[in-house]
Amino acid sequence: MKFRRKHKPQRPELKVKNRTKPGSSPGQITPDPSQPKPTIHVIAYGNAGVTETDVPDVNDLPALLYKHEVTWINIDGFGDVKTIERLGEMFNLHRLALEDVVSQHQRAKIDDYGDLMFIVMRMASCPDRAHTEQLNLFLGKNFILTFQGGPPGDSFDRVRQRIRDQAGKICSRGPDYLAYALIDAAIDAYYPVLEIYSERLDTLEDQVLERPDTSLMDSLHTVKADLLMLRRAIWPMREAVATITREASDLIQDDTRVYLRDCYDHIVQIVDLVETYRELTADLRDLYMSALSNRINETMRVLTIISTMFIPLTFIAGIYGMNFDYKEGEMPLNMPELHHRYGYVICLGVMVVLAIGMLIYFYRQGWIFPKLQKKLAERSEAHS
Repeated sequence: MKFRRKHKPQRPELKVKNRTKPGSSPGQITPDPSQPKPTIHVIAYGNAGVTETDVPDVNDLPALLYKHEVTWINIDGFGDVKTIERLGEMFNLHRLALEDVVSQHQRAKIDDYGDLMFIVMRMASCPDRAHTEQLNLFLGKNFILTFQGGPPGDSFDRVRQRIRDQAGKICSRGPDYLAYALIDAAIDAYYPVLEIYSERLDTLEDQVLERPDTSLMDSLHTVKADLLMLRRAIWPMREAVATITREASDLIQDDTRVYLRDCYDHIVQIVDLVETYRELTADLRDLYMSALSNRINETMRVLTIISTMFIPLTFIAGIYGMNFDYKEGEMPLNMPELHHRYGYVICLGVMVVLAIGMLIYFYRQGWIFPKLQKKLAERSEAHS
């Protein structure tokens, strides 16, 4: 049986935008025109306290860089090429890294440029359907530079609040610990998204068991596409974080690597959850097809029983529908009972008896009313 869907569920982020054209020179910065102009937010902290401000002009950044031990500069939006290039000059960012920042289609990875480490990850959110946003993080000796695009908002609110409250170790450690905190926040943001899909799968499972219909297939395809997108986002992050924990770098202290190994464990857990939910989605699709097949079989059984009941009745009605007259003594082999006073009632009575007899037979064979038979059997066992 073929199933026709009213619409094909869209797979988010499978259509990649803003790629450089084939044959273009490396390091070419071509921002997405749909992106807003960059907004710059700075949080600097250290022994002297915490300073937080918005920077309207990128040229005002150098005055804020070395007043505290750690400076976190966050840029939202890539709509202005001059601002991006000015930031590259100011922090000595490689052109290839800037190209990756603007392109917004990169897999998670780690690039070590000696005095800078470039980290690409994807943050997850779920306003309605799962969505991932590229996070570009540059780790320097006394600063963190992050680039974000896409919809407003991120998963770093708690990190910002910890810095404002000067709570925990974050204000007494270097930029490498801040980088860990941001990576950990981006990874942990996958848990609430997966929790949402866990609840959706539970709901779909109940619907498949109770009232399967064609709309469920669309919902299952949507969940499958979203989980595939999450898998494509989280899977490369495992190798990227493992690279940080394995390879030595002057930018990351040994005691910070212990925390990064915990991030690696979280990624492994998330990958396992995604794979589990994908398998559950496939199982629900199989269950849906089985339930639909059972419904079709039940319908065909009822129709077959009805057709079988009418076969002898149609046979009797067909015989008497031939209209052969009967005259006693003249045509002894012609149609009997045509002129009998109660012939019509007798014929209908025979049909009713046949129908009731067939229903009793079907019932005893268990072909009809199986639930009623089960209840009666349970009652008889209870009384006995």
